[in-house]
Amino acid sequence: MVLTKQSNFICDNISRNEEGELCLAGVALSSLAKKYGTPLYLYDEDRIREKIRAYKSAAAAAFGSRARILYASKAASFKRIYEIVREEGIGTDVVSIGEIYTAERAGLDLSLAYFHSNNKTDYDIEYAIERGVGYFVVDNAEELYAIDRIAREKGITQNILLRITPGIDPHTYAAIATGKVDSKFGSAIETGQADEMVERARSLKSLNLRGFHCHVGSQVFDSDVYMRTCKVMLTFVAHIYEKYGYLADELDLGGGIGVRYIASQPSPDIAGIIGEVGAYMKELAAELGITLPTVCFEPGRSIVADAGLTVYTVGTVKRITGYKTYVSVDGGMTDNPRFALYGSPYTFMPVAAPDMSDTVSCSVVGRCCESGDILGEDITLPNSIKRGDLLACLTTGAYHYSMSSNYNRIPKPPVVMLQGGRDYLVIKRETPEDIMRLEV
Repeated sequence: MVLTKQSNFICDNISRNEEGELCLAGVALSSLAKKYGTPLYLYDEDRIREKIRAYKSAAAAAFGSRARILYASKAASFKRIYEIVREEGIGTDVVSIGEIYTAERAGLDLSLAYFHSNNKTDYDIEYAIERGVGYFVVDNAEELYAIDRIAREKGITQNILLRITPGIDPHTYAAIATGKVDSKFGSAIETGQADEMVERARSLKSLNLRGFHCHVGSQVFDSDVYMRTCKVMLTFVAHIYEKYGYLADELDLGGGIGVRYIASQPSPDIAGIIGEVGAYMKELAAELGITLPTVCFEPGRSIVADAGLTVYTVGTVKRITGYKTYVSVDGGMTDNPRFALYGSPYTFMPVAAPDMSDTVSCSVVGRCCESGDILGEDITLPNSIKRGDLLACLTTGAYHYSMSSNYNRIPKPPVVMLQGGRDYLVIKRETPEDIMRLEV
């Protein structure tokens, strides 16, 4: 067997051991697949904590003790993640009562939770208020009035931020760009609707307007998008102060810092980006004659994505003479719908020591009865790949488990955490009985 030395791993928690087997956090994937079966979601707990601490340190250096980091839990929402968030001393943003319930079960202080969503039902609002959710990020006027009414009925004053659309195009995937004027999220500055929302919020007695929120999109790799966003948002803060005498206490810039899915993508410098943003915001606030609000960041993907990896077992290898090769695995769009949704690229690697002297370009596809069940195109694998081989898909910690489904009645994989060389189960493998549990 001819081995090709692989030093270009996209993440430094990926390696090969002396036998050439692929490892995550120093643990051989073959042993984990044997113990838990495949498909298998894996998470490197130390990597998650490292990323959280990187954000905390960068924000404190740039903005001081008032800076706030909130984990955007839609990226990966389950009890153990929220426990880690609690242990690391940061807050969270939540987008549903399911996320609120899970965070509460994990012992998270819900006063540090920020409740998002463009369409919170009355039930959602009542549920969140009763559980002491600290902040509502208000998307629209209907929601504003509903929160005020329900808060008044409960006899409380609810803290809110207004979600503002700054009109910034981050030049990312259209499906994950959220800061443009034409967006289902927020109230646009450009149209005057943001001003109207401020007026309405300040007139309602059961609401405490703490400031503003914005989010321009995901997979942002440098500070330019944030600089443009900060200029718009701080100018808006100054405008509102001049117009209404109201100075925002908080400015939430959302998340969006990218992650490296393939070798051609960069590895973003979290500390560098936040440091540049901090220096720029301080200078701009001084020019505008306002006090810099408490600055919040909401990282999600960039905390958990490269902490995760999925292990599959190869089934069919279909070679169509003169056309292409399809490598089918025992998972697919049920455990990772992102290629089908966004065309998102991924890095695939054989778990066993690969012979890369003879390779094939192929499509990695799933087991669903669906032509669109594709995980990757133009993937280079050993030509010897065959049924029973293990195949790893890297950087799957974000929007995989949280977006998984039972399409074709396929049970969801288990979730296993790795920490300090040990492995432990945090979510059991789903069974057909689990899928039917709620049926009557």
